[in-house]
Amino acid sequence: MTGADAGSDDGVGSPLESLVRETLEARDAVAFVHAGGRDDPAVRYCWTTLERGAVPEHGVVAVGFDGEEWMTHTSRDASAHPARTLGSQLAGRVETATLLTPPRIPHDAALYLENDGFVLASTDVIARARATKTPAERDRISTAQAAAGAGIRQAASLLANAAIDDGRLVVDGEELTPGRLRITIDEAVVSAGAFPAGNTVINPGPGHAPLSLGDGGTALRPGEPIVLETAPRGPGGYYGGLVRTLVVDGDGGRERRAHVGVTQSFQSARAMLTAGTESVTRIEADLEAEVRAFGFGESDEVETRVAGVGLEPRERPLEGGTEVEPGSVVRLESAVRVDDDGGWLRIADILVKGETGERPEVLPAPSRSLEPTAVLEE
Repeated sequence: MTGADAGSDDGVGSPLESLVRETLEARDAVAFVHAGGRDDPAVRYCWTTLERGAVPEHGVVAVGFDGEEWMTHTSRDASAHPARTLGSQLAGRVETATLLTPPRIPHDAALYLENDGFVLASTDVIARARATKTPAERDRISTAQAAAGAGIRQAASLLANAAIDDGRLVVDGEELTPGRLRITIDEAVVSAGAFPAGNTVINPGPGHAPLSLGDGGTALRPGEPIVLETAPRGPGGYYGGLVRTLVVDGDGGRERRAHVGVTQSFQSARAMLTAGTESVTRIEADLEAEVRAFGFGESDEVETRVAGVGLEPRERPLEGGTEVEPGSVVRLESAVRVDDDGGWLRIADILVKGETGERPEVLPAPSRSLEPTAVLEE
């Protein structure tokens, strides 16, 4: 079975094929292979690239590319393990030499391929291919991001209509809790055609997880920043990623200064990415430096994160010296701790890195304002 050719309207197949072919030649390997279920992002990427439709819900998929032709096998197509079938097919086509596989190929699949006389060597070629996105992939991410925006706007509507009763936020006579706010966001995400995927968090703590399970039922309070984080998965399998901080009946102060610093940090990073290709480390450092320029010293907690977005909420370019190259779709986040009780001001958006001199595109999203009503006015 052959994959999408270079003239595909989708434009996804050609870059992957070219990169795999170059890697095979450089490593003196005869083919690239992989196997796994629908939860494996590398499997989903290859399957989507080859325009095979939806990844089978159950069983195993095996894919291979020998530099000329793609081969695919699934559990539903044969009684034998797909990797065994693929290994036998390859053995009849090429010499039993080196096969390149992702580092996390399942053990049983590796054994079937080795039993056919092949030597396996790991490669990050799929991760490198996924680091830049085609127009079709960007459209899928935009769809997920639109659903994220719908969720944030619905939460802002709830906050804008909240009353204050004895130092607590109340809506329709009931306390407004993080749990209720999370459900509101998730329901709006589903109505927009996406899946929350368990990634909606209110007031995330370290590691972007809820501070504690008990916090879901504690009433939210006026004047305190409320962080809304969501990263839904769209119908095409690609994720969005959005964070906003809203304050009901705020009185300015430290969170206003933090808000200015955080929003300006995005402008600085966007200018940096317009000028050329930069590493994740340098972009994160630039975001932090811009925030600290607004009066936050070394004793103040500032966090910044830059990571790719695609078939996973966080994927390559992900860390360290990895560069954000033209075509990359990345989530930028800046955050400042604004009180001693653990309150943070966080904002995150997704942007698309263009060619040098081209200003990165920020995917459409709700206002970054702290005011819930401002989010609804767009």
